[in-house]
Amino acid sequence: MNKQTKQALIFVAILLAILAVFQFADIGSPKTKESTITEIKQLVQDKKVSEIRVKGSKIEARVDGEVLIAYIEKSAQLSDYQITPDNVNIVVEDPDKGSLLPNLLTIFLPFLLIAGFLYFMLKSATGSNMRAMDFGRSKAQLYLGKHKISFADVAGAEEAKQELEEVVEFLRYPEKFRRLGAEIPKGVLLVGPPGTGKTLIARAVAGEAGVPFFSVSASEFVEMFVGVGAARTRDIFAKAKRNAPSIMFIDELDAIGRQRGSGLGGSHDEREQTLNQILVEMDGFNPGTKVVVMAATNRPDVLDPALLRPGRFDRRVMLDLPNKKERKAIFEVHLKNKPVDKTVNAEKIAQGTAGFSGADIKNVANEAAIFAARQNKKTISQNDLNWAVEKVFLGPERRSKVLSEKEKEITAYHEAGHAIVGHILPGTDPIHKISVVSRGMALGFTWSVPLEDLHLSSKEKFEDQIAQMLAGRVAEEIQFNSITTGASNDLKNATKIARDMVTRYGMSDEIGPMTLGEKEELIFLGKELAEHKTYSEKSAALIDQEVSDIINEAKKRAYQVLAKHKKMLKQIAEKLLKEETIEGEDFARLFK
Repeated sequence: MNKQTKQALIFVAILLAILAVFQFADIGSPKTKESTITEIKQLVQDKKVSEIRVKGSKIEARVDGEVLIAYIEKSAQLSDYQITPDNVNIVVEDPDKGSLLPNLLTIFLPFLLIAGFLYFMLKSATGSNMRAMDFGRSKAQLYLGKHKISFADVAGAEEAKQELEEVVEFLRYPEKFRRLGAEIPKGVLLVGPPGTGKTLIARAVAGEAGVPFFSVSASEFVEMFVGVGAARTRDIFAKAKRNAPSIMFIDELDAIGRQRGSGLGGSHDEREQTLNQILVEMDGFNPGTKVVVMAATNRPDVLDPALLRPGRFDRRVMLDLPNKKERKAIFEVHLKNKPVDKTVNAEKIAQGTAGFSGADIKNVANEAAIFAARQNKKTISQNDLNWAVEKVFLGPERRSKVLSEKEKEITAYHEAGHAIVGHILPGTDPIHKISVVSRGMALGFTWSVPLEDLHLSSKEKFEDQIAQMLAGRVAEEIQFNSITTGASNDLKNATKIARDMVTRYGMSDEIGPMTLGEKEELIFLGKELAEHKTYSEKSAALIDQEVSDIINEAKKRAYQVLAKHKKMLKQIAEKLLKEETIEGEDFARLFK
């Protein structure tokens, strides 16, 4: 219940109470009945009247718990009707003197109602003004000693933690730096793909330094009203200064920090005003202000250059996807407070999760716990974690998607083709699992896992990968002398790799070591919009020919491998039709 509703209910309750006083003021009083003075005279003579009250011309006679009311002329007296104090008790009251409470209510009730109405009108107007004022206030959340996080809670990212330890030391021991004339960076920009722990490590810095931590999303600065973003910027910087030493963290900085332009793509003037205010505020910090501004983004390429110059966000801390060692450490952190059995091998799980971010790994640990709970287990096993990795990486199983016998057979040969070529060619990764159970949008899958994290790819590796991608379609041709739409995604990925080999990596003998085509990005959309041609039509035709040659050569190699191992192709396909899934170890044993 909000405050306004509560006040309205109180006002209604008071009004009802006043009306109730009027309504029930006479509760407990004797019943009244209209009568005549003649009837009352007769009752007095019969000694049935206990008391008579005279209020001007109004006569009230009490008879057996009942009050009879009669009226006489103003000039008349009771004695004219043989009613005297000798035969009944007579009480004379001032007709102008009534009950105090009803009189007071009659006088003051109109004023009370008017005053109450004016009060609520003024309150409503004040509330509207305050709400208008609230638009200019920052929505930053302050974390002060709540849910304290330290660097120990952030597995991996060792280089980033080393960089940020300087920030922690500055906030703890500022004199140590000032004594040598050093100034800590005013802004620290955390850059990395989604899920790599940018927000988490920023909170860890605050936890290690033991200072207030203000967190706000960059998108919260901008509203529909002009000037609100700049006002909120001033407000949060003022709060951070009042609580210095402190850390101010702006998440998704690219929402307001994009490069300013001339209006192309519908530039938001309010967003630019907010960015200008941030630039001014960060310059306004004097060297003695113990406030560190941290921000996170996964699009540093679209940020305004003025933000990145020395004196603002002049230090970049890179957070990349974790390597095998870091993935193992992250798994151990997320499994630390969960009951796991002795079969769990964090290193083996880390081996099979190349390319996973910290957020993905956390999700895997959580999915494994949910799966184990659904099976009524008391601990999480290695199989539970393997199931969770498959769900996160490949999508949930879709056993309800029923294939015909023919479709299932085609899928089995398709996946067997991928697996055999992937096993034979040297530039491909080891086969981890083959299945004809639908997952996500795929009817089946062949899952290859690299033995180690790779940062470079050779021309030969690309060619082998393309051959493996085309092997499913080739297997269909060999077995059924026909092709289906099942290889559409394989063809798309193979074509992309082949084109990148020619236009980005200079791996074409005909064209040579050149980069062809420049991608244009609309900075307000933050995504690739178009590719600008920097070559002639003749070169374009040559590029298409080279891409076609690479793909056709890869297809030929896949055909040669599968034709040589046609018996194995049939054996693996039949095993898939029977068992639906083949693990990597079982698959490797078939070739021994």
